[in-house]
Amino acid sequence: MPKPSNTQHRAHTIYKNAAGKRVPGTTTISGILDKSRFLVPWANKLGLQGIDSQSFVDEKAKSGTLAHAWASEQMGGPKPDLSAYTQYEIDAAENSFIKWLDWWKAHTIEPVLVEACLVSEKYQYGGQIDCYASIDGRLALIDNKTSKAIYDEHWIQVAGYALILEELGYEVDEVRILQIGRDESEGFHEEVKTDLSTQKKIFLHCREIYDLQKKLRGGD
Repeated sequence: MPKPSNTQHRAHTIYKNAAGKRVPGTTTISGILDKSRFLVPWANKLGLQGIDSQSFVDEKAKSGTLAHAWASEQMGGPKPDLSAYTQYEIDAAENSFIKWLDWWKAHTIEPVLVEACLVSEKYQYGGQIDCYASIDGRLALIDNKTSKAIYDEHWIQVAGYALILEELGYEVDEVRILQIGRDESEGFHEEVKTDLSTQKKIFLHCREIYDLQKKLRGGD
């Protein structure tokens, strides 16, 4: 099995295959799915309340990023730099992380890979998984989502991660998505699946569509 690399800044991760050629990331591929049915009503609701949706997203995103970073640190990842956050963002992230920590303490967890950047040579894409670990004796892929809820698109994305792990020889007994609310109102929720066969098919279709769209735009 190849040794994965660790990084703290997921948004700027560049994936390259064995030949050194850049390949798309899992979130880029799953991102071609239409999310307007959720985003348009949500932005409209905020606008009616006099709230700027972009400012709202930026503030929530930063506290969510920090909560996610603390969770990664607990699993063996790098320590986050708190100087990049306001005290409000730190306090909000702490509230979220405490709920995640309660979940962590309720299980026997032995991390194997944390914040690992992996590449599928078979399907030519990369992904950075949050954690692959033994949880209560079962090998699990764990994905932390700092969001309001767990959506179908999240499962399609993590299916892409599961495909890479399985290609590299890592057994996946189950996949867990942990929804870490970005403040107290959004709470904490966990969903567990043992069969992602449908989501994997959808992800691979997205992978194919990504290349077709690139071809339409004149990309190589």
